[in-house]
Amino acid sequence: MKSVLKLNSDAWVDRYGDALFHFALARVNKREIAEDLVQETFLAAVQSQERFKGQSSEKTWLFGILKHKVIDHYRKNKATVFALDLSNDPDSLDGFFNAKGGWQIRPQHWSTHPGKSQEVKEALDHFYQCLSGLPQRTADVFVYREIDGLGTDEICKLLGITSANCWVILYRARMLLRKCLELVGLGKKREVSTK
Repeated sequence: MKSVLKLNSDAWVDRYGDALFHFALARVNKREIAEDLVQETFLAAVQSQERFKGQSSEKTWLFGILKHKVIDHYRKNKATVFALDLSNDPDSLDGFFNAKGGWQIRPQHWSTHPGKSQEVKEALDHFYQCLSGLPQRTADVFVYREIDGLGTDEICKLLGITSANCWVILYRARMLLRKCLELVGLGKKREVSTK
């Protein structure tokens, strides 16, 4: 299968290298790991450029590859707190809402202050570590929807699932991410109002 566009892979490093590096560095906070992730991104792009259909710009396509490389990095290097297999406890999500659809357990207040860059960096690190702990398909649906901004129809075509299945997986991903982020201390418990 030939690509719709002729990609200029020789110019990728000059055009996008710095932006990709800074994106990766902001997520992994280690220069050598960020450099490796960018190199892996370029290698993956060269190896799969015949599948590029031109539905996005080269830059968007490369950033999409890098996002998956970052997630893969965290998936391979999970800390023990993230090694908890949250997905094996399906009943743990049932208690979030009461029979009328109200909160059974209120979401916790975030303890980080977004204006403080180190706290934001730590929050992003925790987020990507939690994301890497999700089952692959669950993580893919979440990334395609919330990070890549794809619509439900596009996600369903990419993964071969129904729209109902997509929404169930997306809901599950959000609940598992929430639970994981709360386990690492990004929230303070709030009391449920009995009024």
